[in-house]
Amino acid sequence: MHFVIMGCGRVGASLARAIERAGHEVAVIDQDESAFRRLGTSFEGRTVTGVGFDRDTLRAANIGDAYAFAAVSSGDNSNILAARVAREKFGVEHVVARIYDPGRAEIYQRLGIPTVATVKWTSDQMLRRLLPQGHVPEFTDPSGRVVIAEMPIAPSWIGRRVAEIEAATGGRLAYLTRLGDGLLPGEDTVYQEGDLLHLALRREDLSAAERVLDAPPETH
Repeated sequence: MHFVIMGCGRVGASLARAIERAGHEVAVIDQDESAFRRLGTSFEGRTVTGVGFDRDTLRAANIGDAYAFAAVSSGDNSNILAARVAREKFGVEHVVARIYDPGRAEIYQRLGIPTVATVKWTSDQMLRRLLPQGHVPEFTDPSGRVVIAEMPIAPSWIGRRVAEIEAATGGRLAYLTRLGDGLLPGEDTVYQEGDLLHLALRREDLSAAERVLDAPPETH
C-alpha cells in the first residue's frame, strides 16, 4: 500500500521508516529539502519538496493512490488543513494529524480527523491510525490468541448499535473513544461519526473483522 507523510522531522522520519519496514511504499513531503536527511541512506521511498497542503505537491506524492495520509509537521493549522485536503479533495479515507494544542482535539474530532496530541504521542499511536489495524494491536494477552485492536469502520455503519457491530464481527467492543474521551459502551450505544472502536477478538479473526467493517452493514 502507499502512504503519504507530511513533515520530515523526527516524528515524520521515524514514521516513514517504520511503515517502509512493514513493506509499504512511502512518500514524504517537507518544505525543507535538507530535512530528508533524517530518513537515512537506506530509505527507498519518494521525497517531495513543497507545502503539504498544496494540491500539486500532494499529487507529486501520488496522493491519489494513498491508503493513508499523516500530517506531522510542526504546525497545528498546517496539519489539519493538509489532512482535510487529503480527505475531502482526494478522498483518502485514513488520515491522522498531530497537534500541539490538546485543547483543540475535540474540534478536530468533530471534523472527522483523528488527532494525536504531542504530549501523549507515541509511534504506536500513529501507526494504529494508519496501518491496517491488525498489524498493530493495542493489547495482546500472554498466550497471543486474544487482542484488542482499534478497528477501521466504514461511514455506512454510522447510526448502528454496538450490538450489531459485535454480531457482525464476532468480537466484543472493549471501549470506544469519542471526542478524545474513553467510553464503555452498552448494547444500545450507537456508533457516531468520529468514534474510534477498540474491539476485542481472537487474533485469527482480525482480518475477517476488518473486511466486515470496511464494507456496508448487511440489510435484513
